[in-house]
Amino acid sequence: MNYFRAAIDEMTGYTPGEQPKPGTPIIKLNTNENPYPPSPDAIAVLRNLDSEWLRRYPDPYAKSFCRAVSDALGVPADWIIVSNGSDELLNVIVRSTAEGSDRTVVYPMPTYVLYRTLAAMQPAKTVEIPYPSDYSLPIDALVKANGAVTFIASPNSPSGHLVPLEDLRSLARQVSGIVAIDEAYVDFAEYSALPLVQEFENVMILRTLSKGYSLAGLRMGFGIGNPKLLAGLFKVKDSYNIDAIATAVGTAAMGDQAYKNACAEKVKVSRAKLTIELKNLGFTVLNSQGNFVLATPTVAKAEQLYLGLKNRGILVRYFKQPGLEDKLRITVGTDEQNQILIEALIGLIG
Repeated sequence: MNYFRAAIDEMTGYTPGEQPKPGTPIIKLNTNENPYPPSPDAIAVLRNLDSEWLRRYPDPYAKSFCRAVSDALGVPADWIIVSNGSDELLNVIVRSTAEGSDRTVVYPMPTYVLYRTLAAMQPAKTVEIPYPSDYSLPIDALVKANGAVTFIASPNSPSGHLVPLEDLRSLARQVSGIVAIDEAYVDFAEYSALPLVQEFENVMILRTLSKGYSLAGLRMGFGIGNPKLLAGLFKVKDSYNIDAIATAVGTAAMGDQAYKNACAEKVKVSRAKLTIELKNLGFTVLNSQGNFVLATPTVAKAEQLYLGLKNRGILVRYFKQPGLEDKLRITVGTDEQNQILIEALIGLIG
């Protein structure tokens, strides 16, 4: 018996990074989680949880969180849509815009492969434009692809590069579809593309609390865009997609920008140290604007190092796909975790 649509039978599902059981003695540097705890203000919300929040349906628009985002980022509250992690918002965008071979999903590669998975689920045709070796944005090819939606991750994963604002501006000016700029890692970057949402009706910024705010387990994200653009997305999102606890915790975390920024600065300092140490071991390391680095070993195979580290209780990310099979993506941990990683690599390389 075949229970599923042909598109589902034919597609390959997204494979998340390995998640060990809680309490497992693992140094986890494979899914770009923040190594520092969430804001004390966010933790206090959990400690003072009101059971009434559980009895009643939550605010379907998470207005208190939108006000906190508005205060923190200086954008109007009605320019914000809240989602169950930014992944849900990616799904909503694809479901709202893409269909078949006429309304395509476009993005440069390599990047976040969930874009491909969501398009396959729709189903909608994808156009994958290869990044050149210097990771400059292939604007002409992206424009020519004429996507219903064009996804640009900036900073990009797994490369870690940040797309210049003028390149994003040029892309937005030339395409007719939506330009969705995925800024999951922006808290560790030099700048944001946020100003573009005021310049272009077709530009949307996606953010998450998973990285900079240390709330990957909360599953909360949001998008910023012109209300004319958000109107179509609100039609598609689930009625009560954000639970009351996530809204309250996320609101507290968003209000504590000083704490988030301090933790992000620590990650950036550790990122610079880790990059130098990996280079000293003979790795080629791309300049990263995320909380991770993409490193190419020159004295051993990436897959062998990945397995060797795993046997030593250290998880990093290995992508067995063209263009990445000789590389490791390594999340920036605490300085202590990073040092244990370096010592383990020294032992493996010999």
